[in-house]
Amino acid sequence: MNETFKEKFPHIKLTLSKIRSLKREMRVVGEDCGLQPVTISMAFVYFEKLVLQGRLNKQNRKLVSAACILLAAKISSDLKKQEVKHLIDKLEERFRISRRELIFFEFTILVALEMALYLPESKVLPHYRRLVQQQQS
Repeated sequence: MNETFKEKFPHIKLTLSKIRSLKREMRVVGEDCGLQPVTISMAFVYFEKLVLQGRLNKQNRKLVSAACILLAAKISSDLKKQEVKHLIDKLEERFRISRRELIFFEFTILVALEMALYLPESKVLPHYRRLVQQQQS
């Protein structure tokens, strides 16, 4: 599968299995912090957009993943200051990144996404369905 993916998307510098692994980590952090499946789904859409733009590499992959979750949580959830702090702590721990880098990188991701954080339902729904199905099984 990795080979087929590489042939189809030669500009993407990560393997399909690494991308899936990062998404799994994003889901775990989201669930640990009580984020709704729709919020995690939004983070997946941001992440995939950045992957397809060729913006992920071995050096920034964890920061990109964490920033996507953080942005999705801020835009789609009514988080209190303490909940945001808890989320950042979890992201820091799970992805082994510094909070300073994460906060700085958040703006970089926002710019890369062209500030388009509100997503059409059609982009979010496939991820949402998959997440809800995984939670039920």
